[in-house]
Amino acid sequence: MSNIAALLVMALTVGVLAFLIPFAFHRTLLLVLSGRNRFEHGSPWPEQQLPHVTVQLPIYNERHVVSRLIDAVCRMDYPAHLLEVQVLDDSDDVTSRIVDERVAVWQARGVDIVHITRGSRDGFKAGALAEGMSVAKGEFLLVLDADFVSPPGLLRDLLPPFQDASVGMVQARWDHLNRHETWFTEAQALLLDGHFLFEQGGRHAGDRFFNFNGTAGVWRRKCLEEAGGWHADTLTEDLDLSYRAQMAGWRFAYLDHISAPAEIPSTVEALEVQQRRWAQGGIQTARKILPTLLRGPYPFLVKAEAVIHLCGHVAHPLTWALALLLFPSAIARRSLGLEQYLLMDVLIFGMATVPFMIFYWQAGARRGQAGIGLLRGVARTLALGIGLSIPVSRAVFRGLADHPDPFVRTAKTGDARGEPYPRVAVRWDDVGKSMMAALMATYLALAIAGGYWGQLPFILLFLTGYTGLAIPVLRSRWRALRVAPLAELSGQRHSLVPELGGIESEQYQEGDPEQQAYENGLRPLAGVLERAQPEISEERKARHQDPWPTRA
Repeated sequence: MSNIAALLVMALTVGVLAFLIPFAFHRTLLLVLSGRNRFEHGSPWPEQQLPHVTVQLPIYNERHVVSRLIDAVCRMDYPAHLLEVQVLDDSDDVTSRIVDERVAVWQARGVDIVHITRGSRDGFKAGALAEGMSVAKGEFLLVLDADFVSPPGLLRDLLPPFQDASVGMVQARWDHLNRHETWFTEAQALLLDGHFLFEQGGRHAGDRFFNFNGTAGVWRRKCLEEAGGWHADTLTEDLDLSYRAQMAGWRFAYLDHISAPAEIPSTVEALEVQQRRWAQGGIQTARKILPTLLRGPYPFLVKAEAVIHLCGHVAHPLTWALALLLFPSAIARRSLGLEQYLLMDVLIFGMATVPFMIFYWQAGARRGQAGIGLLRGVARTLALGIGLSIPVSRAVFRGLADHPDPFVRTAKTGDARGEPYPRVAVRWDDVGKSMMAALMATYLALAIAGGYWGQLPFILLFLTGYTGLAIPVLRSRWRALRVAPLAELSGQRHSLVPELGGIESEQYQEGDPEQQAYENGLRPLAGVLERAQPEISEERKARHQDPWPTRA
């Protein structure tokens, strides 16, 4: 390598690390802040003063989980005359018929539950929530996504801080129903634990802006109205509204001891859909909010935290760049005769990575993990973040370009079995992950051949991340290649898995990760929910009849 090329590689590496290190130390700051005590009103509301609450359930094509969602909410421990349930249904599949059935069942039991549909999906989730709020009866609104199973006492647990009239929103922590389903659900669980325990907890304790997480939180209607209501001009309507509400003077509360269990994306495709939406929406919100916020009368530390928070997904393109430069920087160092500074290089690299390791180690320890299992979990979590750097980076660039992509919801599989046949397709994200995995394998071979022993742990970590997310998708594509011709011949191109009875009215977008079910699907919590779906006979399956008839 020429000296000019070596100097350029070294300069690029130092530049990438210089931007990554602040993100790393920011995690450490939040970890420290989360240790502060932040008192929130904990006394229950007097029974005779309980407010009227509307529970909003925004759904779109959620046939696998919608019954579980509705049944859990309708069993909540709250006075029936003070509780309204809105099923905000934008579905265009069999989900709406399932909702009709469950709504009729619970209305017959005295629950004030309504099924609200719109003529279009204008505004997507934000539009549905705004539509529901316009006719809601409640002074407070609890939002729950389709993958959540609300505990009976969730609403009562979240209401106490609202006795302080300045509180506009109260957020619960998420728990994970299918934490141990796969290695990447375990890694996601640790990512989310770190987010809630230390990011949300640290921002709340440190009087920084923090956000409603889109679900498992209660809003004061007055706060929503004064903040301007739900906007659909970003893909993270929850983050956007959160900042507007706090900039309007409202205070948020985060209750770390109150949790709501939910389903983690169980396929790589579904996970990437979620992460792309969060990343692109976060950058869109930064473009929208930061100019006004930075001109506002807020302390410097609050403004700095807001910039890092809203631009946090920029760390993914930086991670991708670091992966590309990882081995070339070692070659450049040798070319320039700087191998004696290897320790300094490792130290700088460690400054960019060790804080993340400590962050997730502490999150796992708070969740009762220890020893080798925790070490393995932290390594998997770091690998997952690396593997996501390709799809999330693309979303960041689209957010910076203000590309108007539609809202794509995250697939939930519930208790579904099997997997519809996806269309054989190659996505740029899949190509990118595969190419990066091949590049890391090449780096590994060259490092061993050239004696770059200090590079091996880092190369192995990046190799694990890219291969860990590339292989499941490639395996799915290979299955599609083998199965698709048979499906064409048998006329089953749009058929569902047998357990759903082959509903002919379903219109699949083949290859769409939202449509995919997972073989080891999530089941309702034992002893909590009754079976909402009727059994489907073999005779009915054979006739391809609708397995969800409306009950008389």
